[in-house]
Amino acid sequence: MKQLFFGLPLIFAAVFLSNCGGSGESSGELKDTLTEAPANMDWEIETFADVQVLSYDIPGFDSLTVKQKTFVYYLYEAGLSGRDITWDQNYRYNLQIRNALENIVRTYAGDKESEDWKKFIVYTKRVWFSNGIHHHYSMDKFIPDFSRDYFQTLLSETATQLDSVIVTAMFDPTIDMKRVNQDPKTDMVVSSAMNFYGDGVTEKDVDNFYKPLMANGGETPVEFGLNSTLVKDADGKLHEEVWKVGGLYGDALSEVVYWLEKAQGVAENDAQANALGLLIEYYKTGDLQKWSDYNIAWAGATEGDIDYIQGFVEVYGDPMHMRGGYESIIQIKDFEASERMKTLEQNVQWFEDNSSIMPEHKKKNVVGVTYKVVNVAGESGDASPSTPIGVNLPNANWIRVQHGSKSVSLGNLVEAYDNAGGEGLLDEFANDAEEIELSKKHGKLAAKLHTAMHEVIGHASGQINPGVGTPKETLKSYASCLEEARADLVALYFILDPKLVELGLMESLDVGKAEYDGYIRNALVVQLRRIEPGRDVEEAHMRNRQLVANWAFEKGAKDNVIERVERDGKTYFNVTDYEKLRVLFGELLREIQRITSEGDYKAGMNLVETYGVKVDKELHAQVLKRSELLNIPPYNGFVNPILTPVMDKDGNITDVKLSQPESFEAQMLNYADKYGFLAKKK
Repeated sequence: MKQLFFGLPLIFAAVFLSNCGGSGESSGELKDTLTEAPANMDWEIETFADVQVLSYDIPGFDSLTVKQKTFVYYLYEAGLSGRDITWDQNYRYNLQIRNALENIVRTYAGDKESEDWKKFIVYTKRVWFSNGIHHHYSMDKFIPDFSRDYFQTLLSETATQLDSVIVTAMFDPTIDMKRVNQDPKTDMVVSSAMNFYGDGVTEKDVDNFYKPLMANGGETPVEFGLNSTLVKDADGKLHEEVWKVGGLYGDALSEVVYWLEKAQGVAENDAQANALGLLIEYYKTGDLQKWSDYNIAWAGATEGDIDYIQGFVEVYGDPMHMRGGYESIIQIKDFEASERMKTLEQNVQWFEDNSSIMPEHKKKNVVGVTYKVVNVAGESGDASPSTPIGVNLPNANWIRVQHGSKSVSLGNLVEAYDNAGGEGLLDEFANDAEEIELSKKHGKLAAKLHTAMHEVIGHASGQINPGVGTPKETLKSYASCLEEARADLVALYFILDPKLVELGLMESLDVGKAEYDGYIRNALVVQLRRIEPGRDVEEAHMRNRQLVANWAFEKGAKDNVIERVERDGKTYFNVTDYEKLRVLFGELLREIQRITSEGDYKAGMNLVETYGVKVDKELHAQVLKRSELLNIPPYNGFVNPILTPVMDKDGNITDVKLSQPESFEAQMLNYADKYGFLAKKK
């Protein structure tokens, strides 16, 4: 489960995404946890549309041994080798469209100063950034700002082939408009453009196909449907096309396996090598039991300085929350920051015992939770260019209960956001000078603590009642939103607890107050700038935040716990009683844990639809107007550093050099050339 960050300057973002951010001076034991980047680091690569593209450094990379650098390099290559899978998963025509756009960029010799060409380049960069023609966050299709006739001219002048059906799909707003549609009043499979299901497959088909499998899954079920496309044959019979070497996506997965096998040979220890071996077997066979075995081994492989996330992992891209998007994140441990955060890991049982949830929903023994701050050495697939800044895995609840989990905060990406950020949004949307000062003084630390608690004690907390299926089975399309809300609420409930001061994690409860201010401000106001006029809230994390804040605002209205302030034609939200707000957060946590533990679909649906989906249209219009004047892109993402091996005359790696790409465009074109294992066959 990933914590997403899509690009507010950190001073403002402190809790906007229930994860990380903040700027200004921090306090307590966590300050200065990130290794300093080079003073001359050029963080911003470029800005286009609603996106700012950044670069990042890899602190500590030069201190690794040659063997460790080689391990990182092989994992890096494995990750990028599967890049095309994400594009195809997102939409059936994405790879053909990408091929056409890239050929035009490379070969067009016409007027490159015209407004149409500039619009074409922006469109191409948006497609690159989102791994397809649908927005990475809103899931809405990009409609080109240039005409179809102009595009046909570009195709003709560059001898680029693209089927007219695909061109129509690009320009017609009525075709495949939403990559993921979560409206329960529709057939979410039929109305979603994602490429996880074949023609004619309906939501009912999916339910009917997997219901008997899940019923017989036992206490340790595999993640049914995670690594396959569900299709109908000519006779209408359903079957899975499995993603494996020799199967669907086999051309890319064989390359992934090639590099993973090389990585296995230079792993830091036997536990790492064993886990990689199981991952390789899984990719070769497509056997989901191998995936479970791998996750158990991976969760237990906690020694070493290098780690990774690799596979079909997150299910946010599937309206049925079953199929995993391909992603890869290579990680190098940040020793100092991880050591300081070990305090949370060591006290996880205390937090479970003192949670506001019902006693019968508490774990008697929270096992195997590990938390590290890491520096990313490369990302791919669903994690790039737009990236999470915190991840907690594995996703299977029974593995987490029986074998534990790993939580990581991606420290150098937070560093990059921080260095590229500003204070304009905070100044515009905070209610008063006191709130601004509190955020500047404590927001950075508050956000780091929230991320850590969300991942370590949030996702690891609570248990499902015996006989109740997994949240994917019982809560269906609402599972992800409710799980993120549950983890957020754990963090919010405890960040105002004196226990954190006692543990030395923060010096005063002002840190928690800064987090409460930021969370309410961002959830009720600022995240609206990411939504187009007339749209509902669609993305699971955004729904989660709005649900939590709207519910607390409504339930606290009698005591004016959160005050709505209207001043000079602008709306602000002001927390008037932090302790009462903490009680409300605890009450909502108790209810969402009950919903999760009991599999109460109706109650979960009611919470999300009532508080998390609809937008105040007047407030939305106001926020968009105020935000436009600030000229701050609402989304951030990254280019990856380039890792280049140095070889001796015998072909042995003697070093791996680190450099930065020339531009976003240059990196995207290079990736297409080097890793287009699926695109080249389209």
